[in-house]
Formats: sequence, C-alpha cells, structure tokens
Amino acid sequence: METDGNRTLLTSFVLVGFTTDPLLRIILFVLFLVSYTLTLTGNLGLMTLIYLDSRLHTPMYFFVGSLSFLDVWYSSVYTPRILSDCVSKSKAISLAGCAAQLFFSAAVGHSECFLLAAMAYDRYVAICNPLLYTTAMSRKLCIQLVIGSYMAGFANAILHTGNTFRLHFCGNNIINHYFCDVPPLVKMACSVTRIYELILSTVVGCNMLATIILILGSYAGIVAAIIRIRSAAGRRKAFSTCSAHLISVSLFYGSILFMYSRPSSQHTPNWDKANALFYTVVNPLVNPLIYSLRNKDVKAAFKNVLGRCIMSRTCQKASV
Repeated sequence: METDGNRTLLTSFVLVGFTTDPLLRIILFVLFLVSYTLTLTGNLGLMTLIYLDSRLHTPMYFFVGSLSFLDVWYSSVYTPRILSDCVSKSKAISLAGCAAQLFFSAAVGHSECFLLAAMAYDRYVAICNPLLYTTAMSRKLCIQLVIGSYMAGFANAILHTGNTFRLHFCGNNIINHYFCDVPPLVKMACSVTRIYELILSTVVGCNMLATIILILGSYAGIVAAIIRIRSAAGRRKAFSTCSAHLISVSLFYGSILFMYSRPSSQHTPNWDKANALFYTVVNPLVNPLIYSLRNKDVKAAFKNVLGRCIMSRTCQKASV
C-alpha cells in the first residue's frame, strides 16, 4: 500500500478466480489442465505438421501456423495463472504482475485481430485472383503481414497498458475475476475515468473498425466472386476454403465485441468471467480443430507424416 494525501493507493491485488469451494477448485484445475494440454498439443502439432509437410508450404497455412503460434501464447498468458490459483492459497498479484498480464493479453489480442484481417485478405486473393495467387501472396509479403500484425499488436498494448496504469487504484484490492482485465480495474480507480474510457474506446474502436472493414470488404469480394462461379461444386469448394476462417473470426470478434463494447457500468463479474473464457480459453482450444477436422490437406499431411514416422521406426528396427 502507498499513501497519496488522504488516499491509500493499491500496489497489489487479489484475484478471486471462479470459486472458493475446495472441491470445485480441484475439478476446475483438472478441466483447465486438460484444456491447456489439448490447446498446446493441437496448436503445436498443427505448427509442426505445417513445417514438416511441403504441401502445406502455402500462404494460407503460413497464416494458420502463425495463428496457432499466437494461440499458444494467448492461452499461456491466462491458463497457468488459473491453474496456480486453483491450488494455491495465495491469490495475490503485484501491480507490476497485473500490468504485465494486461500488456501481453492486449498484445496477443490485438495481434490476432490484425492477423485475422490479413488471413481474410489472403482468402480474397486466393478466390478472386487464383491464377495470380502465388505471385500476389509472395513469401515476403506474407512475412511482412505477420510481422506487421505483431508490431501493431505490441504498439496497441503499450498504449493500452500505459493508459490503464496511469490511473490510481484505491479502496478494496479484490478483483472479482481470474485475470487482470480492464473492467474490474476501472471500477477500482479512484481518479476520474471519463478521459481514460474515451481513449480506450477510441483505440479499441478504431482497431476493431479497421480490421472489421478489411474483413468485410474481403468477404464482399469473395461472395461476389463465388456468385459468378457457374457450377455448384465450384461454389462449395470456394466457400469451404473460407468456412474455417469465418468460424474463427465469428468466435473471436463476437466475444471481444460483447466484452468491450459495453460501458463499464453494465459489466457484471460472473458474465465477464463467462464471456472472457471464450477468447482466453475456448478460442485457442478450438482453432486447431476448426482448421484441421474438415481440411483434406491437413488430414493428408497428417497421414503422410505419420506414415513417414512409422516407416522410419520400422527401418530402424530392421537395421538393428
């Protein structure tokens, strides 16, 4: 605690988490441990598959691999802390630790927004200009788009975190959440938050608006191109290349917009926790499933890599 005149400023917080019931905490620990293990396995496995199979060395899968990398990072910002709080008696987090968690959360979240927009542009080029696809989406451009997404994400995170922790926090240091997020922190601020909320809404709104316009513009062109395809089979094939991305975008943007488009007065702890689970835990878990379960290329690559592994082991045993 620090003093500022007649006010006592907070230098640490206590995360309430999901429940104080010991049995439920153990059950939640098991559930989150399983989901985290599946998330790491799915995303790292997909990244490895893309790296090993030359047929997946295309712009589309380069972006999918980059999204899997972000999802590994995304889930690692939250889940280890959730697991720790489920089994630990102390749920305290320092002001610096809270700022670090918010920074990396914002960095990965904003990066994913820009990366999903880049993926929409990639699908637009693939469907609207299929003959020029490999030339238009060169490896250099793909790398620049991914690096640009990360740079934009970190730039927004610096602004986002710096703006948040310029506020002074006082009163009760209990955060009724499982991670340091903006809505509970704003409620603990003892300074006027109107300017802060205006800046936050402007930054988040501009980023969301820019990426959503790019995504919607890309899909407007895609829909127009699909309509011009004469055969039903051709239209289904063209749409199938976008379906995974559409599902991923809907889940991610839907949960983010629902969370941050509302004023802070309308946020309730239980709803915030439930909604936050979608973009912190569920999205990173289901993304590798979305991009692999109905994807013939990924299935073929998996069988190919698995067959090579089996053959390699057979050859090793035979040589022994």
